[in-house]
Amino acid sequence: MIVLGLSGALSHDASAAILVDGKIIAAAEEERFIRDKHAKGKFPYEAAKFCLKQAGVKPEDVDIVAFPYAEIPLSTNARWHYAKRHWYAPDRALDAIFNGNRRYRRNRDKSLALMKELGLNNAKFVPVEHHLAHASSAYHLSGFKEKTAIVGIDGKGEYATTFFGYGENGKIHKIKEFYDPDSLGGLYGAMTEYLGFDMLDGEFKVMGMAPYGDPTKFDLSDLAKFEHGELIVNTKLVNVVGLRRYKENGKGYYFTPELIKRLGPKRQGDEIDDPYIHYAASIQALLEKLALEMIEYYLGDIIRETGKIAMAGGVALNVKLNQRIISLPYVKELFVQPASGDNGTSLGAATYAAHLAGETIQKMEHAYLGPSFTNAECIAACEAHPQKPNFTLVENGPQIAAELLAQGNPLAWFQGRMEFGPRALGCRSILGDPSYPGVADRINAQIKYRERWRPFCPSMLDTVAEDLLQTNHPAPYMTFTFDVNPAWNDRIPEVVHEDGTARAQVVTRETNPRYYALIEHLEKLRGNAVVLNTSLNRRGEPMICSPTDALNMFYGCDLEYLMMEDVLVTKK
Repeated sequence: MIVLGLSGALSHDASAAILVDGKIIAAAEEERFIRDKHAKGKFPYEAAKFCLKQAGVKPEDVDIVAFPYAEIPLSTNARWHYAKRHWYAPDRALDAIFNGNRRYRRNRDKSLALMKELGLNNAKFVPVEHHLAHASSAYHLSGFKEKTAIVGIDGKGEYATTFFGYGENGKIHKIKEFYDPDSLGGLYGAMTEYLGFDMLDGEFKVMGMAPYGDPTKFDLSDLAKFEHGELIVNTKLVNVVGLRRYKENGKGYYFTPELIKRLGPKRQGDEIDDPYIHYAASIQALLEKLALEMIEYYLGDIIRETGKIAMAGGVALNVKLNQRIISLPYVKELFVQPASGDNGTSLGAATYAAHLAGETIQKMEHAYLGPSFTNAECIAACEAHPQKPNFTLVENGPQIAAELLAQGNPLAWFQGRMEFGPRALGCRSILGDPSYPGVADRINAQIKYRERWRPFCPSMLDTVAEDLLQTNHPAPYMTFTFDVNPAWNDRIPEVVHEDGTARAQVVTRETNPRYYALIEHLEKLRGNAVVLNTSLNRRGEPMICSPTDALNMFYGCDLEYLMMEDVLVTKK
C-alpha cells in the first residue's frame, strides 16, 4: 500500500511524506525547495513531487492521501469550549459554533486541488485530526512495543492544543485533550513575541536565552494554571485574539497591552539584557512545571507501568523540558519525533491512515529522508554557478574535512540525504572544532548572522556519548539537552551552554557512515570525537537543499570551505 501524507493546514510548514508498505521512503519540507522559510500560505507541491520520485511511484499508484486536519463535530466539547473562552470576541465565538469547520473545508478543497494537479486520481482522501497526526508521528514510529504514553503539545490544531493518550498494540487511545486558548504552546509563543522574536522560530531563542536569567526574579505563574485536571491560560494577558491584542506599527501580537503595563516595553534588538533574560527563564520554568504536572496527572500510571513515552507537537522541541521528562525516575525512554512541529504532521497523517488501513508501521530509523545529489550533480552546479567556483574532486572527503576543522576552520558540510525536521544532523551542516575557542562566535557573526549568544550543538560518536552525557539514553535527533560531564567542559567549550548542558546528537556508523568517518578522523587529529554542528543556512533562510543552494549561501557569507560530497569548494 502506498500512502502520501501532506501538511500545510495551518498556513505554515507545508511538507510531504510517503510510506510504502508501512515504511517511510521519503519526507521533506516545502520550504527547502521553494526557498521560503516555513512556506507560509503554501501547499507541498514540490515536496510531494520529490516524495513520489524518490519512491519511484507513479501518481496513479498512490492508494491514500492523508491530511492532518479534520472536521470537528459540534457534539464535542472543542467548539463550545473555544466559543466560551473567546466570549470577548463574539465574532470568533459565534463562528466556532455556527461555522466551525470552515478551515477544514478550505484545507480539503486545497488538498483535492493539489491531488488533481499531481495526478493522484486513484487515491482516497483521508483527513486525520491534527493531534492524532502528531500522536501517530511519535507513537507509530517510535518502535515501542509496550504500552506507551503519548504526549502531544503545540499551539493549536483544529481546536485542540494538547493531547494525552496511550498506544497499545498499534492503536492510539485518547485520554484527554485541551482546547484553544488553553495552550502551553500558545502561552510560550505569546511570550516569544513579547521577548522580541517571531513565532515558529523564536521559541528556540527563548529557550536558549533562559539559562542566562534567574527564574525566581519575576513571578509569571498567573499566566497559566493547572488545577483539578484542567489547564487555564490567563487570556487577560496572553494567547488572545481580536481587539485584546497589543498592536505595534500596525501588527497585532498574541499578548495584551496589560502585559506591557506589567512587564514593560516589548524587547527589541539582538542583545540579551535585564529584565528580559529573567522573563525568559521564568516562562521556561513555568512551561516545565505545568507540562510535568499534566503528564503526571494524566499519564503517570501508564509511564510507571512501562516507562515508555512518545512525544510530538511544537512544544516537544523544547529540549530543556525533554531533559526534565527523561530525568523522572520512572521514565525508561522518551521518543521525540524529530519533526515534531507541523512539518511532521504529513508523516503523522500518513502513518495514522496507513495503520487504519491495516498496515504495520515500521520504526523510524533515521531522519535522512530528503533529496541527495551525486558528485556529478555537485560539479555541474559548480560549473553553472555565476561565481565560477574554485573546486576540486578529492579522494577522501571526510578526512579532508576533518583536517580543515582541525586547523580551526568552519566548514560547510553537504552530503547524503537532506534531514527531515528543523535539526541539521550531519548532512546539511556547518561544522567547527569545538575545542577551538572563538569558532562559535565566528560562525554566529560571520556565517549565520544570528545573535551572538545562541548556543551550538555537539555531534559525537556513540563511543564517547555515555561518558560525555552521563547517560545511555538514545539521542539521535538533537531533541534533548544533557548535563555535560564536567571533565569535558574544557575539551569542548564551544558546545557547552551557559548552564552546563548541551543539545546533543549521538552519531552511529549505521545511520550516517560518512559523518561518522569525519568525526573519527577529527578525533585522531584533536583527541575529541565531537564536532560543533549547526544547520547549513543563514538567519531567516530555510536549510540548504541542493548544491546550487549551498553555493549561493557560500558566496553570501564568510565561509571559506564547502564540501559537497567529494567536491571541495574554496575561496582561497
